[in-house]
This record gives sequence, structure tokens and C-alpha cells, in this order.
Amino acid sequence: MLNPKLSVITVVYNSENLIEKTIQSIINQTYTNIEYIIIDGASTDSTMEIVNHYSNKISKIISEPDNGLYYAMNKGLDVASGDYVLFINAGDMLCDTNIVSEIFFNQQATQADVIYGDTDIIDNKGKIIHERRHRPPEKLKFKSFKRGMLVCHQSFIAKKSLAPHYDTNFRYAADYDWCVKILKQSKKNYNANRTISFFLEGGQTRKTIIPGLKERFKSMKNNYGIMSAIFWNIILGIKFTWFVAIHRWF
Repeated sequence: MLNPKLSVITVVYNSENLIEKTIQSIINQTYTNIEYIIIDGASTDSTMEIVNHYSNKISKIISEPDNGLYYAMNKGLDVASGDYVLFINAGDMLCDTNIVSEIFFNQQATQADVIYGDTDIIDNKGKIIHERRHRPPEKLKFKSFKRGMLVCHQSFIAKKSLAPHYDTNFRYAADYDWCVKILKQSKKNYNANRTISFFLEGGQTRKTIIPGLKERFKSMKNNYGIMSAIFWNIILGIKFTWFVAIHRWF
């Protein structure tokens, strides 16, 4: 596929201190065939003033009340017309202005169903703090996610034709479930072998880790079977406890 269109979707709500850096990381890409979509949940701060300032460089802007994060992400999928989709939400960024060009000017990448890479964790000033705890495998397969979400959602570029709606029965683990469902269908996955995105430290992921783990177990059970879900969650629990004890962060 030559010059594929990438739909980048940003979901935002009351993020006036975060949204501008996210927008700039997308609109300043050297790759030109990008459809940029922003879904706002009817923010009450100055988020939309900032978004509208860049409206001439944004393909679609929707600002209206919704029922939460994954409902908004589904709304983004519904209006996306790209060959591939990528979610970069408020506070997160693409790692540099050439990253999409580097990926999509590679013929192997544009023949893949899923393109993936690494993620670095940043603070609110955009400074890299450390690499993500989970690292992408050299070869990503459907069964890889038994060992947890090895690829960050912000570094997981999927063919639009394979991307289902997020399961809104999940409040915290729908992104994990979404990636697994795509990998279940994908025939070829391409490792970019480099950082694709920056993920903002903190936020809801840390605050909701216990209910998130419970939901991930449910998704694993649905996708891999009960015995596999039990076994791998025990292993993941041991590894997580060891990691936190050694590194003092997660």
C-alpha cells in the first residue's frame, strides 16, 4: 500500500494544560496523509478554545457530551476514514515529527495489519523519565498479550478494517481487549523497533490499577480461556510485585 492514510484520534475532556502539546505532535508531522480527529466530551475549561485555534489543521472536531472515554473513542472510529488508526489522547504525544514518515515510507510496514513499537514515559513538562515497564516483543502475536499489555495503546497502529468498537462494558481495560481482538485477526505485525509515542506519567492508569487488573482478567478469560487467564495472572502478579520492589515505580 502506497502512502496509506493514518487516522489519528485524540479524545479529550477538560485538559487545557495538556491538549496543545498533543495537537502539535500530530499536526507537525512531516507525513502529510494524516487525518486528525479530536473528540471532546463538552469540556467546560478552555480546551476547545485551544483546539479551535488549530482547527484549520484538524480534519474533524466533535465536541458534545458522551458517556465516557471508550464511548468517545468509538465515536472517533465511526468517523475515521484512514487505512490505519492510532489513538493519541490528551497528554500523550508522538515521539518526534518524523515518526509517521519513517514508518509509512517502509514498504514492510504498509503491508502489515498492525504496526507497533516502544513507548517512553514523560512528565508534565515533556521530559522522558523512563521506559515503559512492559517492552514490546520482537515478534508480536495474538498470544503475546497473555503476558500483559506488552505494547502501549499509543504505539499500536492498526488497520481500520480490523478495528472493532471498544467494549464499553469495560471501564478500564477496553484498550487491552481491543488490541487483543485485533491481534486475533491480524496476519502480519510489523515491529518498528523504535519508540513511537510518549505516555504521560500518572493519570487514571495508576489510580485504577486494581479494577483495571480485574477487568483485564475478564478480557483474558474471554479471549484465552479461564485456565490460561488464571495462570498468567498469577505470573504477572509475581512479576509486578518483584518489579515494584526493585524499581520503586510502575
